[in-house]
Amino acid sequence: MSAIELFATVFGVIFVAELPDKTALAALVLATRHRAAPVFLGAASALTVQSIVAVAAGSLFARLPPQYVRIGSGALFVICAIVMWFRKHDDAKQAKEASGFWRAFASVFVVIFLAEWGDLTQIGTAALEAKYHRWPIVMAASVSALWCVAALAVFVGNRAGRLLDPKLTQKVAAAIFLLVGIALIVGLV
Repeated sequence: MSAIELFATVFGVIFVAELPDKTALAALVLATRHRAAPVFLGAASALTVQSIVAVAAGSLFARLPPQYVRIGSGALFVICAIVMWFRKHDDAKQAKEASGFWRAFASVFVVIFLAEWGDLTQIGTAALEAKYHRWPIVMAASVSALWCVAALAVFVGNRAGRLLDPKLTQKVAAAIFLLVGIALIVGLV
């Protein structure tokens, strides 16, 4: 398989797998609450680190107990849902400005990093590296696909955050995070 064919294969697999994923949903929801730049950069950084972990681990990573990863990710989503639900709501613009770039970046990085841990796309990246043993291409294609999905999620979330009532958006986001968290804990996703 040529380098271009391998890149296209890995990109396509990871892109399609990440589109409906909880990580993309988290980036979308976070983009309704924060400015686009720190959300995208935080998500892109976390996804890059997770891709490095996946490529470095290769096929060994897929052997981690999936139930622990799933339960841990689910608990994180439930905690985020509770914090979001009870967070005192400010004017959306004030909240975005008050959060500051680095604080928003750090929050997004942590949420995305933990949500991506043991995710299908991370395991898929590890499996593709284990199969092809061409880490630079697998890494570049995986990161490119994840960044594209993150950019789409941030764009949609940022626009939705501007158009929708911030209080309603916060409650809907909390409910979505809670449902994803419960689904992860009980093993539905």
